[in-house]
Amino acid sequence: MILNKKNFIKSINTNFVFENKPFIAVAVSGGPDSMCLIHLLNEWNKNVNGKLIALIIDHNLRKDSLAEAKLVKTYLDDFGINSKILSTKKNKVVKRNMNEARVNRYNLLTNFCIQNNILYLFVAHHADDNLETFLYRKISGSDFEGLFSIKFVSLINKINVIRPLINFKKKQILNYNLKNKIPFVNDPSNLNIDYTRPMIRKFILNSNSKLLNQIEKDFLKIKNNYNPYKNMISEILIYNILKIKRNFVEINIHKFLKLDFLQCQKIIRIIYYFFYKKNNVIRTNKIEILMKLIDQNNFQIFNLRGMLIKKVNNSVIFCKISN
Repeated sequence: MILNKKNFIKSINTNFVFENKPFIAVAVSGGPDSMCLIHLLNEWNKNVNGKLIALIIDHNLRKDSLAEAKLVKTYLDDFGINSKILSTKKNKVVKRNMNEARVNRYNLLTNFCIQNNILYLFVAHHADDNLETFLYRKISGSDFEGLFSIKFVSLINKINVIRPLINFKKKQILNYNLKNKIPFVNDPSNLNIDYTRPMIRKFILNSNSKLLNQIEKDFLKIKNNYNPYKNMISEILIYNILKIKRNFVEINIHKFLKLDFLQCQKIIRIIYYFFYKKNNVIRTNKIEILMKLIDQNNFQIFNLRGMLIKKVNNSVIFCKISN
């Protein structure tokens, strides 16, 4: 599908239902992707008579970061787009890596949304970002669900994070910017191969068409089988549950131990999320330790990041520790 105003607005209206005159926030770094997104959303916003604000993050990672944020704000002022600069506090910049910057960025963005009663935060991830994330997680040993990579919509700190460019390629975004004379800035960290993601980006750019097609084919296979996979895990969990309450889940230990490790790992994480509403907080090696111990006759209790696991007769019981 061609990236233009008509197709973008149609995609938004087809995939989402908003309240009358919605108030939305858009994360804008000033790069080509986010400048394209804010331009398109500004056009859509005019059609729905909504309210829009662009949020610019000053990461405080470089001495020029605030000046760059102000430059982006100037660009948006020229388009008549309301914007605000959010600065990361210096005491939050410790490790100075991309993961820390990402956490700080989303905390600033979502906290602003919560404080201003904004339900929707739009971000500019696109198809190339998704492929990079797929390779990054594959290298890191992610499970099947992790390899699905970046979702069209997700919930972060109770804010709906929407990525309407996720099915468009970088080339389409650059062409749109060129055609519509949209200015943008380049973040030098995107070229710093001391970081893993820029290194992966460089690998993709230097890959021949045969290798790139195979990577895209592998990723498409994950995407096409994601929903059947989730349904399978849900059915397995339901089949194994004996009793469930708000702070208590009991499953059949014999059936549970017959599952392969990846299935057990996923079930444990689902139960943890059921209790604490937190994702990706339990390390795989901790689950490996639990699975080795739970099959032993003398196993009694195990604390897995605040969730207690007990073996009682023919059951394994997961308990939420009260705060």
